[in-house]
Amino acid sequence: MSNPKLQIKTKKLPESRLAIEFQVPAEQCKKSFEDALSTLCKSADLPGFRKGKVPKAVILQQIGSKRIQASGLEKLLEAIWKQALKEESIQPLCDPELAGGFDSLLESFSTDKALKLTLETDVAPTPTLKATKGLTAEAEVIKFEKSKVDELIEQSRKQLATVLPVENRSAAHGDIAVVSFKGRFADDNKDIEGGNTESMDIELEEGQMIPGFVDGICGMKINEEKTIDCKFPDDYQDEKTRGKKAKFEIQLKDLKTRELPELNDAFAKQASDKETMSELRKELTNRLKDDTEKRQNKNREDSLLKVLVSQLEVELPKTLIDQEVRNLIEKTAQTFAQQGMDVKSTFTADLVKSLMESSRPEAEANLKNSFALQALAETEKIEVDEPTLETKLKEVKKELSAEKNIDQQKLRQAVLDDLLQEKLFAWLEENNTVVEKSLEKKSKPKENSSGSKKIQEKAPKTNSKTDKTSRK
Repeated sequence: MSNPKLQIKTKKLPESRLAIEFQVPAEQCKKSFEDALSTLCKSADLPGFRKGKVPKAVILQQIGSKRIQASGLEKLLEAIWKQALKEESIQPLCDPELAGGFDSLLESFSTDKALKLTLETDVAPTPTLKATKGLTAEAEVIKFEKSKVDELIEQSRKQLATVLPVENRSAAHGDIAVVSFKGRFADDNKDIEGGNTESMDIELEEGQMIPGFVDGICGMKINEEKTIDCKFPDDYQDEKTRGKKAKFEIQLKDLKTRELPELNDAFAKQASDKETMSELRKELTNRLKDDTEKRQNKNREDSLLKVLVSQLEVELPKTLIDQEVRNLIEKTAQTFAQQGMDVKSTFTADLVKSLMESSRPEAEANLKNSFALQALAETEKIEVDEPTLETKLKEVKKELSAEKNIDQQKLRQAVLDDLLQEKLFAWLEENNTVVEKSLEKKSKPKENSSGSKKIQEKAPKTNSKTDKTSRK
């Protein structure tokens, strides 16, 4: 009579999880126990016995059968898991979890009866698409605005301007005011935390400060003091401060203005590598047109991907979500580091916990995007042929010829991914419809004493100190 064999059954669970049910024959349980006992006999070092020559009865007496059972069970779980991976062709995303826990299973472990147990693991999901063709996506149209060229030129003029002191007149829009201020809440007269500074440069322009703040400074003379009534916006970054009325005691300590350079060929040479204003305008126009085209293409791709995801059917495993969350947090940390911030002190346990929670929707969206494109490639048999890949790879390697220590395998995969994505979006464009809609232009809010903007909308380059009330 042949010995009973290990029985393995698999069962699909929600969220792309797999349960592997085992029935381990008594003979295999007995063997795992005896193997564990033999191993201990060979390694045990007990007084009165040579190492490796300790009798089994002594080991059982000294260590106890429970510890040996635990050791045998651990080895048994490892063995049957490897066998299941091979026989059932399972590709787990994480280590298996024992249903019911190890201690509970140990209680039922015996050398003279079969053992039933279940291991669970996350596996890669199988995404499917309800439809791939005939879909309608809606994309916002981004149009080239010629006025943006003038805005860029004006920015350059400001950067190249000569800052001069102002004498014998009051502050006016366009000036740079050096002020000190102290803020208090109107209802209880308490100081506003971070709402004061001894010296701060403020550009007297619309949108720089909350409504009423800049207008309040305009008309002031150097050394003049004034109290300005303001109200914190309802969407202010500090929840405790939102919607509260405040009074700011302001002193105008100094006043400066910018002398802008003339818009001529000399300015073009100073601001760029172009010889004339005509060449500069042409270069800026071409650059903005290219940028507009790229943004518009990105909008179309995003809209197509969005409508494709709406057709996606997939259950995201927790393992992949957690992994993507970690990737997002790592990217955030890298950004902070590039900005010169101390990542170790900034990323406290509380912050990491908060980021893990807040990043989850983005992580799930990223995974759905990826699985939607994967499903599209598989459904429509879209792939990159080898000659195309090799040609592109040669081009990229030529551009990176100066770079060292490049992982060739990773480079190949990155190029392949880019080419495949291009083909996928080209296919989506060809087989679906993109309806374009114009962006609704929102009216610019005007500055007034009861406005809804923050104290400082953006930090001017001339600031000597940034206070807490600045917009981040």
